[in-house]
Amino acid sequence: MTDQLPIPTLQPFSRGLSDEQVRDLHYATLEILSATGVDMQDPQGREILLEAGAWESEGRIKIPEHLVTDAIDKAPSRIPMYDRLGNLTMPLELGKVFFGAGSDTTFTLDVGTGERRRTTAQDVEDIARLCDALDNIDFVMSMSNPSDVPIDDLYIHEFVRMIRGSIKPNVYTAKDRADVEDIYRIAAATAGGEQALREKPFFLLYAEPISPLMIIEESLQKLIFCAEKGVPSGYIPSPNMGGGGPITLAGALAVGNAECLMGLVIAQLLNPGAPYIYGMNTAALDMRTTIISYGSPEWPLGMMAQMDLARYYNLPAWSAAGATDSKVVDAQAGIEITFSVLANFLARATLVHDVGYIEYGSTSSMEALVIADEVIRQTRFFMRGVEVSPRTLALDATARVRPGGGYLADDHTLDNWREAQWHADMMDRTRYDDWVEQGCQDMFTRANQRAKMLLAEHEVPSLPAEAEVVIEETLERRVAERAE
Repeated sequence: MTDQLPIPTLQPFSRGLSDEQVRDLHYATLEILSATGVDMQDPQGREILLEAGAWESEGRIKIPEHLVTDAIDKAPSRIPMYDRLGNLTMPLELGKVFFGAGSDTTFTLDVGTGERRRTTAQDVEDIARLCDALDNIDFVMSMSNPSDVPIDDLYIHEFVRMIRGSIKPNVYTAKDRADVEDIYRIAAATAGGEQALREKPFFLLYAEPISPLMIIEESLQKLIFCAEKGVPSGYIPSPNMGGGGPITLAGALAVGNAECLMGLVIAQLLNPGAPYIYGMNTAALDMRTTIISYGSPEWPLGMMAQMDLARYYNLPAWSAAGATDSKVVDAQAGIEITFSVLANFLARATLVHDVGYIEYGSTSSMEALVIADEVIRQTRFFMRGVEVSPRTLALDATARVRPGGGYLADDHTLDNWREAQWHADMMDRTRYDDWVEQGCQDMFTRANQRAKMLLAEHEVPSLPAEAEVVIEETLERRVAERAE
């Protein structure tokens, strides 16, 4: 018995769709693209599609099935993402799960005062540094729309503050192609040149169409630039249920899938093999409050369903989790953060953003980020499943321990306790008297203290001098151009 072979660990896994449902959604998507079509407002995008075999009817561009299937076949199934120091840290492929912050909130909870206030450029850098310090946050996003910088340069300032605050891979947003071009120049200077950036990309564009089925020039040109340069991008629609998409989840998935695959077609026609991340956001538009709910069960269920579509296409996929509709970091926040994180792990989502959002994505919270980091770490342990092997069966230990005795002092326990159990950092497991003696701290208080400690102690390598020069030149040029 002691020599028996280990049994492969069964890791928890769940699906949102059956194989038949996946096929039905795919065929519905093809019908939307070929029969309904898209409102293509970008002249270059229109020309690219028409030259490839699409046609125009009733003011819309209709896309045939073969363009979609060809694009799926050409797109890479793996997108290696690096940190800005050149280390491979996020190989985006099916089966691997990575978590990161969200983008562009209007407000933040001040980590010092608790005040809900407008975000600043310093908030972007501080939150990036906190993400850099948290072991289970794999990439950064801005988490802020800073109110203290020129609005025309807002996204440039966001990107600069993110790369100053963290070496981790970066997912950025931009206003238009001009923004993306400037961000690309800064990124190339940071990486050591365009070739180095192409070989080891540390940033990924997040762009969106306007759901349902409107492709505007400002948005598509961002995708076109990235496809031409061969740097990673995603064209991530938000056909929210009852808003930009049908009220039914299947309908919203079909519309979002059509929009996302249209972006894929454009990218692959321009540059076959261009790195493109698949995905969409199908959160529910709450009919009572008109908010886009980040805490509803429809949100993670839609993410699970789109992962089934991603596996059908063999594409790494965008997703979302770790957020809440609550206005404060409370029990509701904990429930909604945990539920969505677990669902994304079970579905094997690839690139999961929005960690640390509260107030349905309007406000960022460092405390929520710290708590979510713990939830992700806990869930990673859960996802390991149960190892069954001679070591874990512990038959020798059981033979040594007398009936009615215990395993506490046995060598097997001493050798394996660190690996066998999950050890909490933020969860309180102290006895009541010890908890009282330590100040009766709740989870929010502990998270706040940890955030402050990490901000005070964590150091991030500086940007190369060449990058700082390009940043200064870029910002000065943009100011001068507006003055002309």
